[in-house]
Amino acid sequence: MRVLLADDHCLFSSGLQKLLEASGITVVDTVKNGFAAIESVRNYQPDVVLMDLEMPECDGLKATQFIKTEFPAIKIVILTMNVDERVFSAIKNGASGYLLKNLEIGELLTLLESLEQGQTIFSPELANWLLQEFDTNDIGEAFELAETVSHVHSPLTSRQKEILLHIASGKTYKEVGAICNITVATVKFHINEILERLHLKNRAQAIAYAIQANLVSDTNKK
Repeated sequence: MRVLLADDHCLFSSGLQKLLEASGITVVDTVKNGFAAIESVRNYQPDVVLMDLEMPECDGLKATQFIKTEFPAIKIVILTMNVDERVFSAIKNGASGYLLKNLEIGELLTLLESLEQGQTIFSPELANWLLQEFDTNDIGEAFELAETVSHVHSPLTSRQKEILLHIASGKTYKEVGAICNITVATVKFHINEILERLHLKNRAQAIAYAIQANLVSDTNKK
């Protein structure tokens, strides 16, 4: 995997670069603002961009939008200190994940492996935060991610609802497979079926639908 790091905190970026390279990941470049990230992507065309949100001159959201417009195949993962409403903008702009910087390196590597398998990746804390936000804020814009779910005519099976519930609670495909006693390939098959039935585009939209449809248990809101 070839990775570009976009972060204006030099100590963090330098440390992360060393950890990634020690784990066999190639860091093609490190940059300090969104404009530099766009130019570096043009020069190196990495597989993944780990993008900070708050950078000078051009922030991570704008850079993500520009890069995904020009290079739609490149995966961009937001890597930031805090989770807030910008997660929705990041997803709309084409981000393939939203991670917090408090991750252990092992957790980050596992999530990056999931990214290679086509998954949208989130920090475990994000699911609970989403639930809290959806309980307390105006969620009209957020639920646009789920498109026209209120008009869906093909209900999910009990198994599909179970799998979607686990995914919306922040579990990986591997964890869902272990819980449901099925293979990761079968989990992926069910997710694809869920997306097709609900006319959704990705895992993030499926999570939004699961919350809107009250599929996520109340215990996850605590």
